[in-house]
Amino acid sequence: MTSVEYEAEPAAAAEIFGDRIEVARAFTHALAEQGEERGLIGPLEPPRLWSRHVLNSAVIAPLFSGRVGDVGSGAGLPGLVLAIARPDVEWILIEPMERRVAWLSEQVAALGLDNVEVLRARAEDWKRGPVLDAATARAVSALRTLVPITAPLVRDGGELILLKGTSADNEIEAAAKPLRKFGITDARVEVVGAELLPDPTRVVRATVRRAR
Repeated sequence: MTSVEYEAEPAAAAEIFGDRIEVARAFTHALAEQGEERGLIGPLEPPRLWSRHVLNSAVIAPLFSGRVGDVGSGAGLPGLVLAIARPDVEWILIEPMERRVAWLSEQVAALGLDNVEVLRARAEDWKRGPVLDAATARAVSALRTLVPITAPLVRDGGELILLKGTSADNEIEAAAKPLRKFGITDARVEVVGAELLPDPTRVVRATVRRAR
């Protein structure tokens, strides 16, 4: 296989991953080498793989605890990256596409991640009930369509922690109806990693309140 030129590791990577940096390097290298060929990332992504994707995902790792579902995990962004950064948290990677599930399962095995379950399913077909402490997603859909497929997975008092772009505030406004319908309170935008990354990560963070 021809070696792919990809972004040099930013200085912030070691600070963000700490003693997990070698695992993060192995994942990033594998994604750079195989990602385009396997339809996981586009041809423009390897030169910005660390900064735009891996660190953008990893910097929010401190926000999580317990058991977390990553909806539409795809190449493992953010779920695999977060599982590397937080081996103390249980991660369920929910992905419907077979070739992506194969990649995720291969990486879980190759990286020795014993805190990850890969589930081939759509979030809409989740059968386990509202049992997760949090749900996350990145580059899946607009908030108004993401809320109905993530909120039902989360327990009362759990959180949605969804990676979003610069229009995150507008997405909250546009999602007012599903936020009310699914009992989502305190929806707000948080900017994470401004002290570490030139382009920090934005998340929409909110609490799930079940009807009593």
